[in-house]
Amino acid sequence: MYEPIRAKSVHSTMAGTTADFPHRSREEELDIQLAGHLAALLAVTDELRAAAPSADLDASAERLTEQVARLRGGRTPTRASRGRRERSAVALHRRAHALAGRALVVAASRADTAAAILAAEQMDVHSAALDPRELASH
Repeated sequence: MYEPIRAKSVHSTMAGTTADFPHRSREEELDIQLAGHLAALLAVTDELRAAAPSADLDASAERLTEQVARLRGGRTPTRASRGRRERSAVALHRRAHALAGRALVVAASRADTAAAILAAEQMDVHSAALDPRELASH
């Protein structure tokens, strides 16, 4: 009833051509994702530092910079300028808490103890800066 296929298919399969494009391992993908979350957390930390300078925020920023550089093979992250943005401290702390939470999840999934500890500490710092009702509404 059906006629057999006589010509080669015009559609190619990926079976024999995997070397045509770069592949990343799961660990490399997680490194990229974790570096991105930590870099975003660093940017929010820099915004908080611009709004209310603090030695604790300075230390946090340095630790975040070290972790991002480690995950990116030594390339240091681009830092935000110290110019002020008009966002409230509450909104910045909420954003930082959320980013630290995301970083913690990725760090735990790739078993990166140093990054997980840093992310958990950052969650604690930013949740302490928020009223418990504000954190619950987030």
